[in-house]
Amino acid sequence: FWPFQVYIIQVSVGNHHWTVKHRYSDFHDLHEKLVSEKKIDKNLLPPKKIIGKNSKSLVEKRQKELEIYLQTLLLKFPVTAPKVLSHFLHFHLYVS
Repeated sequence: FWPFQVYIIQVSVGNHHWTVKHRYSDFHDLHEKLVSEKKIDKNLLPPKKIIGKNSKSLVEKRQKELEIYLQTLLLKFPVTAPKVLSHFLHFHLYVS
């Protein structure tokens, strides 16, 4: 049991599929940058929940919400993802 939760998120771009592992705080940092640099809706990121944050059902629910969040971002930037998003998704490792 870790003192923090790591979310394993499936990423799909075209025919490429891979997983990324991030803490919620990583998503939050990414989101703050995208809100300020790219004017992303600040309500797009699922809220940080404190109570029962490590319960299995809440972890699974948030993981799904974070996957949807990333898919939504990819739809917003269909041609070129912002550098912070590309780095977050490890594009440099998987998509050439």
